[in-house]
Amino acid sequence: MTISFDEFLKVDIRVGEIIRAAPFPEARKPAVRLWVNFGAEIGEKKSSAQITKHYSIDDLPGRKVMAVVNFPPRQIGPVMSEVLVLGVPDEDGEVVLLKPDKDVPIGGRMF
Repeated sequence: MTISFDEFLKVDIRVGEIIRAAPFPEARKPAVRLWVNFGAEIGEKKSSAQITKHYSIDDLPGRKVMAVVNFPPRQIGPVMSEVLVLGVPDEDGEVVLLKPDKDVPIGGRMF
C-alpha cells in the first residue's frame, strides 16, 4: 500500500523521555506501563509496551523514545494508553525501542 507524503505528515511522531515505568501484571502479554514526557506543548502521556525482554523497570526512566502522539487513546485492560511508543522486532520478535541516536530536546517532531 502506498500513501502520499501529505498522509504521512498526518502522523505526529515525537521524541519523549520516559519519566516513570511500572509493572503491568493485568496485561494479556508481558508489558510495562510507561509515563512519557513530551515537553511543554504535549506534556506527560501514558502508554503500555511489551518490552519486558530487553528492558527492566529500573532502566527505563530517563530513556528517550519515539512515539506517535496523535492516535486516539486506547483502553488496554485497566490502562488508557495515550501514545504509541515505537519499536522494531529483534531476531526473536521481541521489541527494541526506537530512539534518536543523538541528544535532542524532548517534544521534537520527526520529519
